[in-house]
Amino acid sequence: MAEDTLPKWVKPLLELGPIVAFFVAYMRLKESIFTIGGSDYQGFIVVTGLFIPLLLFTTAILWRLTGKISPMQIMTVVLVTIFGGLTVWLNDPSFIKMKPTIIYLLFGGILGIGLLRGQSYLRVVMQDLIPLENTGWMILTRRFTAFFFGLALANEAVWRSFSTDTWVYFKTFGLTAALFAFFMMQSALLSKYAIGKRD
Repeated sequence: MAEDTLPKWVKPLLELGPIVAFFVAYMRLKESIFTIGGSDYQGFIVVTGLFIPLLLFTTAILWRLTGKISPMQIMTVVLVTIFGGLTVWLNDPSFIKMKPTIIYLLFGGILGIGLLRGQSYLRVVMQDLIPLENTGWMILTRRFTAFFFGLALANEAVWRSFSTDTWVYFKTFGLTAALFAFFMMQSALLSKYAIGKRD
């Protein structure tokens, strides 16, 4: 089934559903301790363990319905599986908390490498969604690069300096709000360099 034939709510539900489920489950189980195989696990660890197969499941459904998965989604699934797995295996929440840092550093680093080569890798990924002139793509890519590095630093500061509760709220709502605000702030750029308009 093509993506444009899906109901508009399906893709956001599959992409955001696991995050919302993680938050709800954490809020209900955060004070619980589970004994599994003779070891005690905090609710956060157990919820992380449940989040991994849920994310894999919803991603598989998305691929089945649309026939494609974006590179960003693939990277997210891989890193969640690796760092979430380490969190459960070593019974240490630090690993899953580091995951956003690694993701944003990778995104920023990849875009930065493209900029050093005089290219916009962001254009390769998003040109079908946002028709921009090359100048606009380069400016937008520089902004995204700085933004991703900023998010990585913010995540490091929050998880290392504050409680797990604070980090979960930051991860669920803070990062989402930051992404939304960033996109809203690019409206003038998108309008100025839209295909068909002069610089």
